[in-house]
Amino acid sequence: MSAEFTRLLLEWNHSVNTRQMPWKGEKDPYRIWLSEIILQQTRVEQGLAYYERFLERFPTITDLALAPDEQVFKTWEGLGYYSRCRNLLTTARTIAFEKAGVFPNEYEEILKLKGVGPYTAAAIASFAFGQAYAVLDGNVFRVLSRYFGCTTPVDSPEGKKLFGMLANALLPREQSGTYNQAIMDFGAVVCKPQQPACETCVMRTDCQAFLLSAVNRIPVKSKSIQRRSRYFYYFILSWKGRYYIRQRKGSDIWQNLHEWVLLERTEALETDASGFRTALSTLLGTLQGEIRQISAIQKQQLTHQSISGRFIRVELQQPLPENSGYTLASPQELNRIAFPRYITRYLETHPL
Repeated sequence: MSAEFTRLLLEWNHSVNTRQMPWKGEKDPYRIWLSEIILQQTRVEQGLAYYERFLERFPTITDLALAPDEQVFKTWEGLGYYSRCRNLLTTARTIAFEKAGVFPNEYEEILKLKGVGPYTAAAIASFAFGQAYAVLDGNVFRVLSRYFGCTTPVDSPEGKKLFGMLANALLPREQSGTYNQAIMDFGAVVCKPQQPACETCVMRTDCQAFLLSAVNRIPVKSKSIQRRSRYFYYFILSWKGRYYIRQRKGSDIWQNLHEWVLLERTEALETDASGFRTALSTLLGTLQGEIRQISAIQKQQLTHQSISGRFIRVELQQPLPENSGYTLASPQELNRIAFPRYITRYLETHPL
């Protein structure tokens, strides 16, 4: 059954698979690494434009390493999960300055790079260097668990070990890169999470989930995501045509990105203007400001957090104190600064 799975997958890849992506068949480890980091927790349709933009601005890993942080974060703006961008810079600089710009060519050395886990290391090792390491991502877990009818939770230690052993057992040593790309493509276009193409699937004769009518119940996960609710109220304070911003620090979400003057609450504010005037007084104290506009409720779902709030535009009658923690920026300067997607999405429909 295992040998049949590999044979059918490679035949499907050769004769049926028409999925096109610019990094398919790529041998340059920098480009492979860049595509894999971008595609972590990002849909291919969204990541494609970012991949092309990064290569245009940073053609080599040394170009990326030498770029100012702000320029790289601005290029990343909108992709979310900004720890990936910080790891991207760290790894680029490690390779450029400590390894003379030469990407490691062994799995274990690739795995030591910041932000590179077993899946990304296996992808780089197999695609760039032809080494026999099986990739394990969501597509692979889904395909294998359905075909073999495995109900061990894919997010459990036992499941990760089991599927890791199975994936490596199925891997053809001489065609590791082709096989790895094929199984990911198969999971993306045939064995999809929702509405898989079972009726035309080349695997359905032996697919246990299909034969047992269990496709919608497999793969099994043991954990459900618990989201924390947060309420962000951004006061867009303007003073003589410029706006107050600050850079987020610490280990919270959106680290190193910029934001307006923030009031975070554990519960939603009252929807009438008086509630926002009270909040503004809390922020500004005796300073005076006139509320010009209050947005509709804006929401964003993160993996473990649910962000909800509003944007309140305020024209100040005097500047903030110098020790406020916020600095003034012109509209031109704001165009070069990276903001969280929560803010940029609002600005797309409500420009300054």
